[in-house]
Amino acid sequence: MKKLIALLLATLGFAGAVQANTGGIEWDKFPKDKMSDMASLQHGAKIFVNYCLNCHSAAYMRYNRMRDIGLTEVDIKNNLLFAAEKVGETMKVSLDPKEAKAWFGANPPDLSVIARSRADGAKGSGADYLYTYMRNFYRDDTKATGWNNLAFPSVAMPHVLWELQGQRIAKFEEVADPHDHEKKTHVFAGYEMIKPGTMTERQYDDAVADLVAYLQWMGEPAQAQRFQLGVIVLIFLGILTVFAWRLNASYWKDVK
Repeated sequence: MKKLIALLLATLGFAGAVQANTGGIEWDKFPKDKMSDMASLQHGAKIFVNYCLNCHSAAYMRYNRMRDIGLTEVDIKNNLLFAAEKVGETMKVSLDPKEAKAWFGANPPDLSVIARSRADGAKGSGADYLYTYMRNFYRDDTKATGWNNLAFPSVAMPHVLWELQGQRIAKFEEVADPHDHEKKTHVFAGYEMIKPGTMTERQYDDAVADLVAYLQWMGEPAQAQRFQLGVIVLIFLGILTVFAWRLNASYWKDVK
């Protein structure tokens, strides 16, 4: 428990740095219906293992926990077990933290609770942020990785899904500052595709939603069961209240 709290606090600290670089853009709304779609969660798990688990770990998640989203141990072992030998192991990576810092400028954060840590009451949930972030990469030759991100300017992470989305450049317009007309500000004016990916824009957005759904689920795998149990408890308390009310009325009806 202490390790989990320490991880959450560390991730929240990293999140503060991220939120300080959000550039003031509005976050898009993550399609919440993905959370109840087993096929989406399974597809998100596949994308996570193939594209994210190379650098990012999920040290508080075991592979066999994916049985909760409808996968069998055989499915996991044959299709998702690339960085471990047994399905009971945690999702760790072999990337050396020192090498990671030298390559990226910072050690890639653990993603076990990434969706929970990115929430911002004013802008949206952590899922909203991740959904926005993964869809706003663009080419920028001035950066070490060759990539930049509208949701997180000067991000150290390259665009790992670029083959799916394609390569784009961002266009900015110079407009007068509404408070000081002598000053000019750069305003985002849209993207221009320079090399299409293997997916259409709609397909890519859907794939990212699946990935974010899995990250959201991974942060609290028992969330669906907890909600379900909560509904059952509330129904039970409601029925118990009716019985208690009628019993109380029956007990005191002859008392004057």
